[in-house]
Amino acid sequence: MALVVDLEGERQKKPNLDKLQALVADDLKAVNEVIVQRMESPVALIPQLAGHLVASGGKRLRPILTLASARMCGYQGNRHIPLAACVEFIHTATLLHDDVVDESELRRGQASANAVWGNQASVLVGDFLFSRAFQVMVADGAIKVLKILSDASAVIAEGEVMQLMTTGDTATGEANYLEVITAKTAELFAAACRIGAVVAERPKAEEDALLSYGTNLGIAFQLIDDVLDYSAKQAELGKTVGDDFREGKISLPTILAFNRGNEAERTFWRRTLEDMDQTDDDLAHAITLMTKHHALSDTVDRARHYGAVARDALGIFPDNAQKQALLELVDFCIERAY
Repeated sequence: MALVVDLEGERQKKPNLDKLQALVADDLKAVNEVIVQRMESPVALIPQLAGHLVASGGKRLRPILTLASARMCGYQGNRHIPLAACVEFIHTATLLHDDVVDESELRRGQASANAVWGNQASVLVGDFLFSRAFQVMVADGAIKVLKILSDASAVIAEGEVMQLMTTGDTATGEANYLEVITAKTAELFAAACRIGAVVAERPKAEEDALLSYGTNLGIAFQLIDDVLDYSAKQAELGKTVGDDFREGKISLPTILAFNRGNEAERTFWRRTLEDMDQTDDDLAHAITLMTKHHALSDTVDRARHYGAVARDALGIFPDNAQKQALLELVDFCIERAY
């Protein structure tokens, strides 16, 4: 079942990451070298399993944020390289744990690590990557950096637990949902960006601006992810349509459809998401209800709002190539819905 979205105003040329990736290409190559080096272990399964996920085609979006933010702030050193790798280790560790919790069989179009090696190995290697991340933080030597990234790790874990608590609860409100995605997704975006200003020793105003940019970009990114779960476009991203629905996850599209529906429709949502009593036809009906109540298109509009806030946050910085690429990144994250 394809997501039908009004394409009026869709850009002739879709935004992409090409410009941003080109600007940080040399730095990103160095980051990948750090990642490979830090994944080494005499325990053969660790580099094998971690390498499976790291090499599976991810865009390295979060470490790229660190690299681009640092360069936008005029940083000329190299501290941002290992710290960007640290950000990727934290992200990769959370993916390993998430796939176990969600019982996911695919990750970026390939078999997930837990599908190949099992849940126990995935959890333990995820723990290893978290440990590697903290070793990198300590090696950097800056207490402020250690605090930012360690705090982010704790908040991400809290966000995942909050999401677990809201699963199957159709009474979950928009405020609770926003709290969940701010913690589990936006927190690492924010930390990744903020580090760029910290290593460049920029004023607090610039640090706060990058914090705002990352937070709002991360919220927009997750909102679009939640729309994509009900879109045929998922297949292009190596994911199956309706995973969130089958797992009883509460996202903004389901919240809007539930709140705007009649009692019969709410009974449907309670049966499928709370009781987890689902038939083969229920996903298609769920998408029909979301389309009827504009839940998907309105979620995209919310993402555009947060994207606009992210753009505004960069207004404090002088124009340069990195700033322009970070502004275009906002468009890329939102236009993924089409």
